Amino acid sequence: MASVIGDWECIPRSYEVTKNYLQSFHTFDHPLKLSTVTMVDSKGTRVSLGSNSSSRSSSISLLNDPLLLTLDGTDPLSQFARQEQELIDPLTQMASEYVRETFQKSKTKKREKDFSLADDSFNWNAKRLSILNKFTTSEKLSISTSFLSMGNAGTGTDAIKVHTVVSDKLKFRLEQLDDFEDTSIRHLMDLTQHDYIQRIEQLNQELVQSWHNDQRVKALKIAIQCSKILSDTSVLSFYPSQFVLITDILDIFGKLVYERLKQKAYSGPESSRKLNTESARDTCQNWFFKVASIRELLPRLYVEIAILKCYEFLNECSYEDILQRLTLMIRGIGDPLIAVYVRCYLVRIGATVTSTKEYMYNNFKDFLTVYHMIFAGSIRSELNRQRVDMTKYLSLYGPAVNFILQAVAYKNNLYTEEILKQVKTIKNNGPILMAILQAFMSEFIAARALEIVQLLSQSHTEGISKSQLFRALGLSMAVCAPLCEERSGFLKEAFLTINTFTDPSEYITCVETWSQFIANNFPINETNRLLHEIITRLSSTKICEKHFQQLHNILDKILENQKNIELLLIQENFLPFLNLFHKDAVKSEACKRILIIYKRNSHEYTTDPVVISALMYIGKILNDSLTALTVADEKRQVSHLISNFIRKVYFGRDLECQLSFYVEARGTFSNLDTVYGTLVQNVNKLAMEAYSIVHGNQTRKTQAFVKACVAFSFITIPSISCICQQMDLYMLSGQVALVNQCMGQADACFEAALNLIAELPTALEIDGKVKPMDSYVVSYLSNMLATLVVVPDSPEEGVLYLLRLLLEVIQKFPFATNSLGPVTVYLNALDMLYVQSLENFPYHITGVISNDELYGRDPKFLNEVNNLCVYVVEKILQHLKQLGAEQQYKMQTILSLELMLRIIRYANLNKEQTFQLALNLWLLARKHESLLDSKHFPRIVKAIENIYNLTKDTNTKRAQSLQQFMEHINHK
Repeated sequence: MASVIGDWECIPRSYEVTKNYLQSFHTFDHPLKLSTVTMVDSKGTRVSLGSNSSSRSSSISLLNDPLLLTLDGTDPLSQFARQEQELIDPLTQMASEYVRETFQKSKTKKREKDFSLADDSFNWNAKRLSILNKFTTSEKLSISTSFLSMGNAGTGTDAIKVHTVVSDKLKFRLEQLDDFEDTSIRHLMDLTQHDYIQRIEQLNQELVQSWHNDQRVKALKIAIQCSKILSDTSVLSFYPSQFVLITDILDIFGKLVYERLKQKAYSGPESSRKLNTESARDTCQNWFFKVASIRELLPRLYVEIAILKCYEFLNECSYEDILQRLTLMIRGIGDPLIAVYVRCYLVRIGATVTSTKEYMYNNFKDFLTVYHMIFAGSIRSELNRQRVDMTKYLSLYGPAVNFILQAVAYKNNLYTEEILKQVKTIKNNGPILMAILQAFMSEFIAARALEIVQLLSQSHTEGISKSQLFRALGLSMAVCAPLCEERSGFLKEAFLTINTFTDPSEYITCVETWSQFIANNFPINETNRLLHEIITRLSSTKICEKHFQQLHNILDKILENQKNIELLLIQENFLPFLNLFHKDAVKSEACKRILIIYKRNSHEYTTDPVVISALMYIGKILNDSLTALTVADEKRQVSHLISNFIRKVYFGRDLECQLSFYVEARGTFSNLDTVYGTLVQNVNKLAMEAYSIVHGNQTRKTQAFVKACVAFSFITIPSISCICQQMDLYMLSGQVALVNQCMGQADACFEAALNLIAELPTALEIDGKVKPMDSYVVSYLSNMLATLVVVPDSPEEGVLYLLRLLLEVIQKFPFATNSLGPVTVYLNALDMLYVQSLENFPYHITGVISNDELYGRDPKFLNEVNNLCVYVVEKILQHLKQLGAEQQYKMQTILSLELMLRIIRYANLNKEQTFQLALNLWLLARKHESLLDSKHFPRIVKAIENIYNLTKDTNTKRAQSLQQFMEHINHK
């Protein structure tokens, strides 16, 4: 292969470059619109799928495109969908029949259905889990039952004998029910809570298994014995959870009985429906007769309530009368704790069968009647024996009383006023006031805010502190506030009592709930006053450490509900409140939360110096909290928050003040690469803003300011640890300096960027995958070459100094084996060199004198350009030779054609060696023509013909050389 010697000569362009636009045409349809597909089946019938407003439709054979097979439903998913329409599986069929039957039945029911339990505010399922989690115990528990052993002998496990006479069968079952011998009952003692729950679950499984084995009496006995467990208050602190566990079993028992009766009443043909209904009624009466024969009151009540829904099969019964009767029966239970939970269960089950509220209200009145017994001497003796204080004991009533009051007040305020009046007259009314605040609607509480504050202030109940009551009131106020004209007086009245709390724990837990109400409904000075009071109360370090969580909650509620975050930041007590977080980890979390809320809720720009100073202080705390052990994700999050703050600071046209802020921020945030990158970007933006203000006509003052900006960037960039980020910022800063006619600064930035090429790693690990840097280097250097087109040469450094540096550093980067990176850069460098030889460059920067004006095609300059072209071409030829030695023929062929086209476009083919080189490259490519697309070579020939057509009328000699070259390649 011939080598290029000194006869390369860049020829001037003798034609104008025009842009080739893509061919366009008018269309009336969106390309993504569903098209009409016409399919031809085996019979020749056309079936259209889809719709299209266009009149054009195509007939597509399914055999040509396998993806279209899905359109005729032959794929497996379509077949399943078709089967679902034709065949319904048994479970779906049962479900549809159940829905249909329920719908038909609902049309015949006369009772109201608007009392729905779906609402979370009155949903027992949402409360049971919290009860189980809250009321636990470490004491030993006991349970008495005869059904935990699978091998029990006796009547409980014997199958019921078949009796032909109905009266004998009923008599036998009643005898079974009465057959409770003490010898058959096992007493399991010293059970842990976990063991106890397991035993209860075993009883549950035994009940279900007995029912499915047609042992109805045994199932009833299990339900009775479970109910008796609720009479045991030997471990008071566990009683609410015990109630939840046992009533779960009773619910299952009641559902089993109801479903059996419903199946009897509504199954079978329509002709026998009347007989079936009568049979179901008789069976239902039988069940209630069995329940009525239970001697003890508590299990009789619980079991009857469990099957309460079954009364619908007895047409003559009224749910209202039944519920009133059961309410009166509960009066026979002496223990107030046991009684209130029976009332809770009655209200819960009654709510599923009727929407009346009278029986609920009567249950609550009965509870008030015996309320004084809670503080009786016998109860206190039992509490002393079990070592339970009054606060703990009163909390046991909370779930039951709360649920009853929620049921009374649910979607109806008929009895709420009456209840509030009755509670006022009761002594030790703290627990009931607490239940009212938690159960009644917040709108009801807000409408009587002043009245309730006075009531709470006058309440004195052992075991219920005023801080607990006012905390509950604060929670209600956070949901619904009083009227605007009442808020100030209400807040003053409430804090007259709250400020009397001497215990810091009581005070801070109460204020925690009121902070949201104050921040959301009052001016900022009220929030500032609250923060001052908290600082005064919690000035001691030891006290603060105990209440970091409450302080964090207060801060979070204020930030979330304060409409103007910047107004909050300038309050005199805000930063001192932040200093209450003495531990660095806690304080950094608080600062992070502040910046998150600031990012979300602040204005587009921040101009207030006081706000900026506060945010700088907060950001510095976060920056100083980062160490070498801090995880990368934490650093990334903090960096983004601080960067967001920096981007929002804006001083308008006071550019010097803006730059001073960036200088201060650089000194404050010294550990974060992302923040440094943001600062450099913003300073470059600031320099361009100055350029825009003067419309490119730099004055001495603006020129000095821009140079200061570029100097800031040049000094800051080396502090960034990421080499790639440094290179990108050097490039950007150099381009900004070039636009602003700061030539020396631009050259320094470009030179620093190029010198970093040798320090780049060969690969980076991104998301666990190793990614080579070749593509980044090629892209970066191509961008650099495009920039260097307009960069004028420095008088101190010589002709095309930066380009020579680029060609030098490219050899220092270790490209991957068989990489096309170096050749791609050399080819782009050849393009750039040819542009340097033109009389007028294709683009310029306003105010910058590029090399076309600087040299004016001076022969010495052109000679330097030609010499560099010779150097670049030789580098490319060396790489082609290496590819041939490694048998990388396809890559060699492609690169040979690329170099040949550039020689034809840029070089003087009248030079013998240049002409011969181009021809040899063509011949080299033709050796492995089969490795490329068949259309590739014709496109190359067409490109050469286009060049010939452009030059034949303007440059006869060049056209002759091109014609001669085309004759050679066509001949060979």
